[in-house]
Order: sequence, then structure tokens, then C-alpha cells
Amino acid sequence: MRIGIGIGEIGGQPAGISDLVAQAQRAERDGFHSGWFANIFGVDAITVAALVGRETTRIELGTAVVPTYPRHPFAMAQQALTAQAATNGRFVLGIGLSHQIVIETMLGMSFAKPFTHMQEYLAVLAPLIRSGSSSYHGTEFRVSANLTVTGAAPCPILLAALAPRMLGLAGREADGTITWMTGPKTLREHTIPRLAAAASAVGRASPRVVAGLPIAVTTDVVAARQLAGQLFEIYGSLPSYRAMLDREGAAGPANVAIVGDEADVSGQLERLAEIGVTDFLAAPYPVGPDPRASLERTRGVLVQMATRHR
Repeated sequence: MRIGIGIGEIGGQPAGISDLVAQAQRAERDGFHSGWFANIFGVDAITVAALVGRETTRIELGTAVVPTYPRHPFAMAQQALTAQAATNGRFVLGIGLSHQIVIETMLGMSFAKPFTHMQEYLAVLAPLIRSGSSSYHGTEFRVSANLTVTGAAPCPILLAALAPRMLGLAGREADGTITWMTGPKTLREHTIPRLAAAASAVGRASPRVVAGLPIAVTTDVVAARQLAGQLFEIYGSLPSYRAMLDREGAAGPANVAIVGDEADVSGQLERLAEIGVTDFLAAPYPVGPDPRASLERTRGVLVQMATRHR
């Protein structure tokens, strides 16, 4: 299992472009396989990945994840291939639906048929990225276009998939999935089998499974879980994540955070690898009176795991 780390806001402090570059450079020096940029209400993740790619040499750089509704699939493909060229082939495009409250309430767009939207979106996006040409006529997209970005090979496409139909789509049409707030039981019994079966049915290679979870190395497990419940509370109320927490039998995000001392956390990560998670996306959060020391303690375990699984 490859070990990646989220790059961005740390401990509630926003990060500027220079901070993001510095974080990625440190992640590369520390031996992390990948660095992942969120695309929420701040910087544009694809643009940042392209910029960071010019300042790094080895680390894989991905988006976790870019919402599809605000961008036409042609524009998404154009941006992704540009980032792929800028990073010399180290870019991974992670995309997702976002959430009804964002798409409808904030952006004023329809979220009425999310599966159909994503199915058609991938039907346009994937051929553009993989072959530079797309001809598709559906209900939402009608596209006949070619795209050439000099120096860009096709980049992997990962689809944030949680529900059964979306996992099937990810297995058939994408290169894998990125999850968030999905616990080990759900990954083992629901996510990985459905994804793998869908890929196998159409003769595709074994898909990547990038599992993102909060993580804190500490001896005060109770306090760490209480804090996770506060910091990540919103994810317990968003319907898609709530469904995964319910499958897990988890009351909230606090119950799926990876928490414990060095040995406990290493063991939990190894168990994720054993069930078929190919990549861990670490979201470290600080616990206790010294946030910097807490984050460094967690990072130390992750660096050891990254070295072990390199």
C-alpha cells in the first residue's frame, strides 16, 4: 500500500501557493508516494498540482477531488492534460460529484440526476484524456471534439465513488476510486469487491483504491476521537458520507479516524493494505497542547510506513 498525504490547510491555517509548494517538497523528501490537493472553497487543485509539479521531481500529485458540475468535461480534460505535461507524467485526476447542498444551493445547478451526469461526464472526459478525441451525444452532453496537449500522456482518472452504482461506474470507466470517511469494514465488504468486480467484468486492470481518513498518533485516544468528531463533524451530516458511516456502524467521523499510539496506528494501516487498499491518503490532525509536536509524531509513523511500502 502506497502512503500519500493531504497537502493544504494544516491545523485550521489556510495555505498559500508558496506554502503548498513547500509542503509538497517536504513530502517528496520524506518519501511519501503521493500528495493530494482538495478542491473545495479555496485554490484550484489542478492549477496547484501543475505549479507544484514544476518544483518537485518524483512525488505523484493528485486532486481529491475536483467537482464535475462546474466544469465542462472538455475543460476538465484540457486542464488535466496540461497538469500532466507540467508534472512530467505525475498527475492523477480525481473527480467527484460534490454534494447537493453545494451544487444546488451554492452554485444554482441541478443535482437531480447525479449518476446520469457522471456516466455522461466520463463518456466525454475519458476518451479525451486517453485518446484526444471524443464523440458523444447524450441528454446532458453532446460533444464532438479533439484535444492535443503537447508533452502530455494520458493521466489516471479516479472517481470518488461510494454508492453501488457509482462504484460500478468507477470500475468500468475509471482507473479506480478515492474514498473519504469510509471505514475498513465498508471498504472490505462493499467498496473494494464492487469496484473490482465491475473492472473485471469489462476486462480492466485491478483498480486503485485510495482511502482517505483522518489520522492522529497519540496515547490519548479518547481526546483524539472527541477532537475528530468536532473537526470533521460536517462529514457526518452530508448524505453520501453519512451512508458510508451507517454501513460501517459508525456514529460519526470520530469512529473511523485512525487513532492510537505508534504500534496501534501502524497496525491499522497494515490492515487497510491487507484488505486491498492500494493507497492511503493521510489527513493528519493535531491532538493535545503542542499541535506541531503532535503532527510531527503522526508524520513520523507515516514516513516509516511510506519507507516500508515503497
